[in-house]
Amino acid sequence: MASASTVVGKQSKVTTWALRIVVVSYLVLLVAWPTSLIVQNTFADGLDGMRTALGDPDVTHALWLTLRVSVIAVSINLVFGVGMSLLLVRYDFPGKRLLSALIDLPLSVSPVVVGLALVLVYNPRYGWFGEGLHDRGFDIVFATPGIVMATCFVVLPLIVRELVPTLEELGDDQEQAARSLGATGIQTFWRITLPGIRWAIVYGVVLSLARSLGEFGAVKIVAGRSIGDMETATLLVQREYQNFHEDVAYSVSLLLVVASVLCLIVVAILRPHEGAHPEPAKEKK
Repeated sequence: MASASTVVGKQSKVTTWALRIVVVSYLVLLVAWPTSLIVQNTFADGLDGMRTALGDPDVTHALWLTLRVSVIAVSINLVFGVGMSLLLVRYDFPGKRLLSALIDLPLSVSPVVVGLALVLVYNPRYGWFGEGLHDRGFDIVFATPGIVMATCFVVLPLIVRELVPTLEELGDDQEQAARSLGATGIQTFWRITLPGIRWAIVYGVVLSLARSLGEFGAVKIVAGRSIGDMETATLLVQREYQNFHEDVAYSVSLLLVVASVLCLIVVAILRPHEGAHPEPAKEKK
C-alpha cells in the first residue's frame, strides 16, 4: 500500500511539473519572447532610436492623442459600466438577457467591423447621421469623437464583466438595510456599494486602459488616412514600420508595452493581500 501511494505521489508530481513546463513555455513563446525582441531591437543602437522617436513631433502627437482618447473612453465606460452592472444585478426587467448578450458583442465582433459600422453611420458624405452633423460643424468619423466611440465599443465589456460577479457575490442585504434606515440611493452607493466593488472597478479600469492603448483595427477604419492629425500610436507604429523607420516603430511599441505593464504593476502593489483581514479586537475582561 505504501509503495503504491508513493508511486501515485511521484506520478502526480511529474504531471504537475509537466503542466507547469507546458504553461511556462507557452507564455514564453507567446508573450516573453516577442516582447524581448522588441526591447532588443529598440536598444540595438543604444538610446538613439528612443531619442529619435521622442524628438519626432508626429510621435509625441500620436502618444498624446492615444492617451487622451484612452482616458476619455475609459471614463465614459466607467460611468456606464457601473450603471449597467447595477442594472443587470440589482433589477429584473424585460430584455435583461438581451442586454447582457449585447454587452459581450465586442468580444465576438472584429474591431474592423465596428469601425466600418461607425463609418457607415457617421460618414459626413453618406452616413445616416453624418451628413446632418457635418452640416452643423460636428464630425464624428475621421475625427477624435469617432476614435473615442470606436475605443469605447471595443473596451465596453471589460468593466462590466469585472463588476457583475463582484456585485452578485456582495449581495444586497447591506444596501437594503441602509435604505430601511433612511439612506438615499446616492448615500447607499457611496458608503455601501462602492467600497465593496472598488477593486473590481480598479481592475476593470486597468484592463480597459491597457486595451485602449493598444487598439488598432477599429481606430484604423475610423481615423482613415489622416497622417499626423488623427494618428494614434498604434497607427503610427504601422506607418513607420512600413516606411522602414523601424527604430521609431520599435520605440513606440516599447512605450505602449511599458505603459500597460506599469498599470498592472501598480494594481498588484496597491491590491490588498487575499485573506488579509484585520483581527477582531479582543474583549476586555
